[in-house]
Amino acid sequence: MIDLVPPTPALYDAWAACVVDFGAVHMDGSGHHGPMDTARPAFDAYLAERLREADHAWEPPADRVHASYRWMVEGDEVVGFVGIRHRLTPFLLEQGGHVGYAVRPSRRREGHATAALARTLPLCVRLGIARVLVTCAEDNVGSRRTIERNGGVLEDVRAGTLRFWIDAARPPA
Repeated sequence: MIDLVPPTPALYDAWAACVVDFGAVHMDGSGHHGPMDTARPAFDAYLAERLREADHAWEPPADRVHASYRWMVEGDEVVGFVGIRHRLTPFLLEQGGHVGYAVRPSRRREGHATAALARTLPLCVRLGIARVLVTCAEDNVGSRRTIERNGGVLEDVRAGTLRFWIDAARPPA
């Protein structure tokens, strides 16, 4: 079973292995953009940026929002990433949503995304996000199932993106 943990320098090696597993594959809405430099100085800068984005004392640029990040960890392995955007910009309302996640290619189809999204919803409630928008590409069957298993209700499709709303305060039936 996975745990969600904040980004930490203690998991540098596990983080780097996870990033390498993604290769050139984009890490979806998790707040990661691949390919990434896994050298320690780049990691330290990445970590500082992720922690700053969650700090409400920091004023994000107009096209960004505060965000909290979690790593999906099983044992000593990072199996994926979760990003929680604290509010929606016009773009996030159309395409990105409040929550994004990515599971490393070698660990997909094991239920990690479904478990991570379920554990993310209480974090959303604590951030004041009771109604959570989660999106995925129209052809991403696995992500669609993940969202639906967590109570996602399809609102519509916009430019090839499925838009689901989840009542984070009420667990799925």
